[in-house]
Amino acid sequence: MLLLFLFIVVPIIEIALFIEVGGAIGLGWTLAIVLATAVLGSWLVRQQGAMALNDLRRSFEALGDPTEPLAHGAMILFSGALLLTPGFFTDGVGFALLLPPVRRWVFRKLRERVRVQSFSMGTTEYRETRDPFDEPRGRNGDVIDGEFEDVSAPKRPTHSPSKGPSGWTKH
Repeated sequence: MLLLFLFIVVPIIEIALFIEVGGAIGLGWTLAIVLATAVLGSWLVRQQGAMALNDLRRSFEALGDPTEPLAHGAMILFSGALLLTPGFFTDGVGFALLLPPVRRWVFRKLRERVRVQSFSMGTTEYRETRDPFDEPRGRNGDVIDGEFEDVSAPKRPTHSPSKGPSGWTKH
């Protein structure tokens, strides 16, 4: 229901803002502002996205919880989509999401509403009870199918190679 509401209300807001701004400063300046915000927004999204990717990489290297860097990256991606959408309201929301304090506030609000039931990292203990007459299974219950190659040392010949008529060794 909220999504339907947004799909109806946001275009109405954008149209009203276009009419008001266009009437105040003219069509040419209005289009120039829309184009300039798209270019500036895409440059800012690229900069903020690179920083968010570095934060995510550091989180993985430290074996920390990657939830917040992932959420910041998703919000930066969403702000990029808003900034590329023509309109003043969407540009305002997009530029606001590029500000780290706004992203932290949104993350806190989302975290209050989302409950994580479990989280694990690295190796986990796995116990499986199965019928001994079943096919062998892997950790996730998948059948393991494989091939093998004999890597034992090659056999050495018990005799030396024969010599040809002119003393050359045949192989």
